[in-house]
Amino acid sequence: MESNLAYQIEPAAEIVNGNFIMLASPTSNHNRVSGNIYRVFSNYLQGKQCEPFPDREALYLENDKEEYQPDGMIVCDPDKVKPDGVHGTPDLIVEVLSPSTGKNDRGHKKDIYEKHGVREYWIVDPANRAVEQYILENGRLILRDIYQQYPDFIIQHMNEQEKAALVTEFQCSLFDSLTIQLNDIFYRVTPGV
Repeated sequence: MESNLAYQIEPAAEIVNGNFIMLASPTSNHNRVSGNIYRVFSNYLQGKQCEPFPDREALYLENDKEEYQPDGMIVCDPDKVKPDGVHGTPDLIVEVLSPSTGKNDRGHKKDIYEKHGVREYWIVDPANRAVEQYILENGRLILRDIYQQYPDFIIQHMNEQEKAALVTEFQCSLFDSLTIQLNDIFYRVTPGV
């Protein structure tokens, strides 16, 4: 039986070194995290020049020969935004880990983003509720810190000094007045997925 679809769903892919790399369908937790991050930036940047972009917005680098689809980004130069995506280096890029992307997100993509001068790069791990924040310093993306939201069953076993030392928020380096709450990033994320 034939199906009459009013639209076609195109599979997501990136173009790296001239090769098409198919992207797996994201999990619910992946979508929650990327959506939560987009919401935080969208609310903060409303009425400001910088613009947030959600998951799967095309990013063209290497004179438009390479196409990436980060899980989120912020662009502060409106001239880089074209009808088909972002052409040029964003100011911040977010990649949300999945079992198949960790090596690439921490390796090739981090190297490419560093080479092009991305000022801030986040690698977000939904399964461990952690955010790795990298800041560009002297042309290198340097790990500033890893922020982790611990589940209640671990917190219950901590002493008062350990609980007091828990970090529940961090500063986005691009904006002095934007503090990111881990609760906002991991809102509704289910454990271990």
